Amino acid sequence: MGFFGLSKDIGIDLGTANTLVFMKDKGVVMREPSVVARNIRTGTIEAVGQEAYVMIGRTPENIKVIRPMRDGVIADYETTTEMVKYYMQKSLKNGSSFAGKPNVIICVPYGITSVEERAVIDATKQAGAKEAFTIEEPFAAAIGAGLPVWDPTGSMIVDIGGGTTEVAVISLGGIVTSQSIRIAGDEMDAAITNYIRKTHNLMVGERTAEEIKFTIGAAMNLGETEGMEIRGRDLLTGFPRTISVYPEEISEALSGTISSIGEAVRATLEKTPPELAADIMERGIVLTGGGALLKGFDRVLSEETGLPVFIADEPLDCVAIGTGHSLDYMKHFKSRPNVADQSLRD
Repeated sequence: MGFFGLSKDIGIDLGTANTLVFMKDKGVVMREPSVVARNIRTGTIEAVGQEAYVMIGRTPENIKVIRPMRDGVIADYETTTEMVKYYMQKSLKNGSSFAGKPNVIICVPYGITSVEERAVIDATKQAGAKEAFTIEEPFAAAIGAGLPVWDPTGSMIVDIGGGTTEVAVISLGGIVTSQSIRIAGDEMDAAITNYIRKTHNLMVGERTAEEIKFTIGAAMNLGETEGMEIRGRDLLTGFPRTISVYPEEISEALSGTISSIGEAVRATLEKTPPELAADIMERGIVLTGGGALLKGFDRVLSEETGLPVFIADEPLDCVAIGTGHSLDYMKHFKSRPNVADQSLRD
């Protein structure tokens, strides 16, 4: 009768922009935007994930589209719990109806407080987890990128997500030095929105800004000239208007956020022990997360640091894959030895 007690352990990358679920022996089984649409009159959840994402900027006054995660931490506890519950049920729906509650390892930014971390664990248990453990985002990204995190050698990871950028040097199964800044994909979108508003007197929504970033965005001027037509609301007349924007403009708009990420990388390198710094000089820096796909970002970072910079295979999935693979080390993460330098967090 042991069959009836079976459970499918899962790893969750609970991101500001997207949530990914990794199921043991199956890989990434779900990838959805971290968005919830709630009816503010009745309090009911109208849509979650992709269905809610397409509602952004298009809802009637009684429907509010919520991003319950902000800067990598829970901004709306109740909505986050509902979202995690929905994703867990959706991921496990193909499993046995007799399966027990799953153990869950969930990813958190390196710099969060113990209160914020407890909120993530409690939300996951409320959503139906038997046990919930956390893993630091840069450590998970490094595992997912295939770096030798357990070896006595230095590996440097830069994970650029939606709400946070995590920079870390890892060795012997621990984070030796790390920095987490709340400047990442969302800040890039906001920078594009602000630039277009100031330069063209046009207001665009967050979905349009994100589309601009993916289509013609770049971390540096790459000499590309093909523009992109966008629509928005003219701030002078109040009427809809169409304009063209060009890669050179967007790279200018993103220069501030790119510079901030570069400063975090340099600051982390400055705190790295000499032996590990030598390893990084030889092995280079690995980029993961959605921000790694920004054209020219690896070149900019390489020029600023003088080190080789590589983009991981499947950068969008690295954190989820690493979180999932860490299920094999459940006892390891119970005792949290992956936080090697506790003083950096206090």
